[in-house]
Amino acid sequence: MSEQMINSICPFCGVGCGICLKVDKTQRRLSVEPMANHPVSKSKLCEKGWSTAYGVSEIDRITTPLKRVNKNFYPISWQEALTDIAAELKDISAESGPKALGVISSARASNEDNYAAQKFARTVLKTNNIDHCARICHSPTVAGLKQTLGSGAMTNSAKDIFATELILIIGADPTENHSVIGGHIMQARLDGAQLIVIDPRVTRLAKLSSMHLQLKLGTNIALINAMLHTIIKENWHNSAFIRERCSGFEQLAQQVKDIAPESVADITGVSGEQIKAAAKAYSQAKRAMICYGMGITQYVSGTNNVMALSNLALVCGHIGKPGTGVNPLRGQNNVQGACDMGCLPNVYNGYQPVADPQSQEKFTRAWGEVAREPGLTSLGMTKAALSGDFRALILFGEDPVVTDPDQNHVKSALQKLDLLVVAELSLTETAKLADYILPAASFAEKDGTFTNCERRVQRVRKALPELGECKGDWQWLQALAQAMGSTKLNWQNSEQVFDELASLTPAYQAMTYVKIDQYQGLQWPCTAQSPLGTEILHTKTFPIGKAKLIPVNYVEIDEDIDKSYPLQLTTNRLHFHYGCGSMTRKSPLLERETPPGILFINPKDARRYNIHQQAAVGIKSRRGYVETRAMLTEDVPEGLVSMPYHFKEAPSNQLTNTAQDPVTKMPELKACAVSVFPLLPPREPKPVSQLQVDALR
Repeated sequence: MSEQMINSICPFCGVGCGICLKVDKTQRRLSVEPMANHPVSKSKLCEKGWSTAYGVSEIDRITTPLKRVNKNFYPISWQEALTDIAAELKDISAESGPKALGVISSARASNEDNYAAQKFARTVLKTNNIDHCARICHSPTVAGLKQTLGSGAMTNSAKDIFATELILIIGADPTENHSVIGGHIMQARLDGAQLIVIDPRVTRLAKLSSMHLQLKLGTNIALINAMLHTIIKENWHNSAFIRERCSGFEQLAQQVKDIAPESVADITGVSGEQIKAAAKAYSQAKRAMICYGMGITQYVSGTNNVMALSNLALVCGHIGKPGTGVNPLRGQNNVQGACDMGCLPNVYNGYQPVADPQSQEKFTRAWGEVAREPGLTSLGMTKAALSGDFRALILFGEDPVVTDPDQNHVKSALQKLDLLVVAELSLTETAKLADYILPAASFAEKDGTFTNCERRVQRVRKALPELGECKGDWQWLQALAQAMGSTKLNWQNSEQVFDELASLTPAYQAMTYVKIDQYQGLQWPCTAQSPLGTEILHTKTFPIGKAKLIPVNYVEIDEDIDKSYPLQLTTNRLHFHYGCGSMTRKSPLLERETPPGILFINPKDARRYNIHQQAAVGIKSRRGYVETRAMLTEDVPEGLVSMPYHFKEAPSNQLTNTAQDPVTKMPELKACAVSVFPLLPPREPKPVSQLQVDALR
């Protein structure tokens, strides 16, 4: 049998690796291999990418619309589903107004799908209640870098890893989460680049680093301010760059004047000498780049953490040049694109503010009358649902029951809705609560684009026919809009969707499918002035004129330990799994690598609590309780335990804190207080679903 090879983009993390989909059309069999000479992945894939075929296979796929009747789901036609959903949405809007309706779109879906979702919310539902999972991963990046640099995205390209003298990794674990980029960093280190890792855990890169600053949880700003103090005091800052391209230096210098490294040693757990050494190495390198992840953003201080990193890069002039910059490693395959497309309650696509009269006028001309006030965040929708003010939610490609903080809080909110519509590939924990489940097409069954962490917009191509009655997200959103009497979503194919979104998104305006194909992706901004895209941002100027140095103060984490909850818990991701596990856990190759849930604990803490390797343990916080198995490792320090969130059997978000960053409403997923104790043999860990049943007995 002949095989057809179709170029596409990996559907997992934000690296945006090139994959070739090999299709046996007669049997609907799919396999993958790396795309040769891809500009980012360079003919490589990680284990998740190699297992892509399992994630989109026919196994456990939803292939027809389903309607809940009592506790069971029954298949119905698309016409019945759309008619019923449209009628309920109209009724709720008539009774409670558009503010009672909302949409949560997906960082796993294409730009075209996400553009359609926010346009549906704003033109059909008449609300700005639109959000997605960036709320709980990189919303502080968007907010923080927008203030300081004028653009909330990775400033440089992935290839700059090979053009730098020094890489500063803070709050990120690239070999686990962004494996191909992690491999590039390892290679750069072998080639002679300095590597500084700032992380509470001893990650793989920390073991290879020139310097590991093992700071205490949530003390990022204290440490960065002490580095700035040293750099300014020792006159290691780039005076010419600051004078020509920055504002606010005097205020920043005054603010960090008394924050000497020795003064924060107890706060951070890092010695003054280590802080000084890191400050000297970073500031004195000719080219130094910062890469960071959710160990920076997922705090009540998330936005300020990002601004502190921006201050560090600007003061040293490490921006606007190859091998430099402030580079957030985005988690999901299209989280950058979903933000770019305006799936946020306060901005249209292209980060054009919904409260700005000029933006309102622009989109009114393009779409018709639009809502004027910013909408609810995803967590705001949860809160409003519990109070009865928010009644209907359309959600696709996300599983907040597994990934959002305080699982019990989330489930209660979703169960209180009058209408929950979920479009998914398989029956996720969130889909189990839906009133209607719509069968979604996978990335391999549709055309579109993804935008990776370095702002590269790349083509995703249809390799397989839709399974059963599955539809692409923009297609069923268009059909639902028509069922509600609207023609606002009126496209014949994904290319027409892209052409419309590009025309209304300034940074995408010179992009077309043809050019994206021709150049193996285009990095925004891609405009008349930069028709082939932009590899490095801010080379000569910033969108806001001069960059802003904004002083920020250290803020303690929200929840401290005590006698009842004596350990700190942080969350992490694993090399072999992704997100809620709905795709990677279908792979027997990946599933065999990690048991269904795990807790990393230091051996000294384990001895203190009589816990041995692979022992069944219970973990309790002020919000919930889970059971899993212990993994003893010195990679986590005493007093800190770590838990991934991929496993529905032991979801760490049963435990995590909902305290929020005041700017972005980012919850503090990286820090909460817990107690850990052994379960006496022969007791085995119970999945959280069984624990909840037991609690009702």
